Amino acid sequence: QVQLVESGGGLVQAGDSLRLTCAASGDTVSGHTLGWFRQAPGKEREFVAAVSWDGKSTHHADSVKGRFTISRDVAKNTAYLQMNSLKPEDTAVYYCASSRTSIWGNVYDYWGQGTQVTVSS
Repeated sequence: QVQLVESGGGLVQAGDSLRLTCAASGDTVSGHTLGWFRQAPGKEREFVAAVSWDGKSTHHADSVKGRFTISRDVAKNTAYLQMNSLKPEDTAVYYCASSRTSIWGNVYDYWGQGTQVTVSS
């Protein structure tokens, strides 16, 4: 069993930055890919970024490349999403998830409860 707890969301203005944190726990999570997804009101959940189990490989959605950066502290079993130059269209609930596949896979087995990010114009 894997538990994922997100934190760091909030209300910011366009152009501001936020850093989201995903604290992962469970016997096998150290070998899992960790990913970030988001879901805006009335829209489907979409992939944002993923980081490999060792923190050495990352994958970002085109919509956030150059603005968002995913990273991982292997010793702490924690993943981060640094979000810069935020836009109103980044407003969503952000979820952390874990996968036993690579960063290019799309099967995520465990999900956190989500953290709200709201960007005002």
